[in-house]
Amino acid sequence: MDIGEIRALTDQQLLEEIEKTQKELMNLRFRAATNQLPDTNVPRTVRKSIARLKTVIRERQLVEG
Repeated sequence: MDIGEIRALTDQQLLEEIEKTQKELMNLRFRAATNQLPDTNVPRTVRKSIARLKTVIRERQLVEG
């Protein structure tokens, strides 16, 4: 999900997306620990997605005042 798509989401959708991606990250960590993850770069991209989501939420908080 690129930043344009993220900015188009509502606040509630952003929070839901963060929750979903955090669960996905936890699942990826378990799979990596048991050597079932073929691409070890995936958790990094998921973490970056979470950071983008949180950044947009913080930007909106700062704009509101």
